[in-house]
Amino acid sequence: VQLQASGGGLVQAGGSLRLSCAASGSISSINIMGWYRQAPGKLRELVAYITSGGTTKYAGSVKGRFTISRDNAKDTVYLQMSNLKVEDTAVYYCNVEASSGRFVTYWGQGTLVTVSS
Repeated sequence: VQLQASGGGLVQAGGSLRLSCAASGSISSINIMGWYRQAPGKLRELVAYITSGGTTKYAGSVKGRFTISRDNAKDTVYLQMSNLKVEDTAVYYCNVEASSGRFVTYWGQGTLVTVSS
């Protein structure tokens, strides 16, 4: 299973970006899809996840500003980020729990989001 993330870039504070992460390969089913981020000098942290049933969970710091969604037909997860803040600057990683026989957690390559003041 491979994950291809895209959509990062440079944006001014208050702006918006949309991240995408598409899973490909031998996949029989996908359970949880999510996004993590890691800022310089900090630990990787959960941003949001969405279950196969559509249940979502957000970090407190992004609740109300970020929206996670998924397209099961395309095995793709999205992260719509609005009202971005400088502190949202980080490398964002998608994370997918997928099965091709047994469930395994996979990580995307990371996409850099830089928010300028």
